[in-house]
Amino acid sequence: MKPSKKIRRREFIGTAAAASIGFTILPRSVLGGHGYIAPSDKINLAYIGCGTQGLREMCALITNPELQIVSVCDPNKMSTNYIDWSPNEIRDDIRKVINEPDWGSALAGIPGGRDIGKELVEKYYSKQNNSNYKGCTAYSDFRELLEKEKGIVAVKIMTPDHLHGYISIAAMKKGKHVVIHKPIANRMHEARLTIETAR
Repeated sequence: MKPSKKIRRREFIGTAAAASIGFTILPRSVLGGHGYIAPSDKINLAYIGCGTQGLREMCALITNPELQIVSVCDPNKMSTNYIDWSPNEIRDDIRKVINEPDWGSALAGIPGGRDIGKELVEKYYSKQNNSNYKGCTAYSDFRELLEKEKGIVAVKIMTPDHLHGYISIAAMKKGKHVVIHKPIANRMHEARLTIETAR
């Protein structure tokens, strides 16, 4: 049996430091696999406006692996009296995204509202095997959302035009990035104020 070699303190610190540097240099894809995005690198997004346009864009946006929708907002809790280009387009889009061919079969009419948005978000992420996902909050008032949801980095605004500028300014004043559906506002003064706030 060989006698044990005593490691001096300086040697230990040097070896430990060199080993830890290896982990900081490795790209996250090496540890998590190709295409893996660490939860800490995802953009936490609040989605304001869950009507037909909002849900249509949510279906496309939710599949982006670089972001995570963590909150939805719409003054309408849920209804099926929305007007859309076709009677089944929104329903069919949601079915594809959550991979449930029968979703919404019992709903008569075109669905929308914060409960539909929340259900879409939670069903999609529950199938992504993301143990860090904590669920989706839902609000009827964007001001309450902006006050309570401290972890969001950005908001996507899909409300009627007359609210675009007002909500954008409120979100930017809270330090949030804003993605807005066109137009910026429906009044020139509000559009200018929104642009100035962004600068």
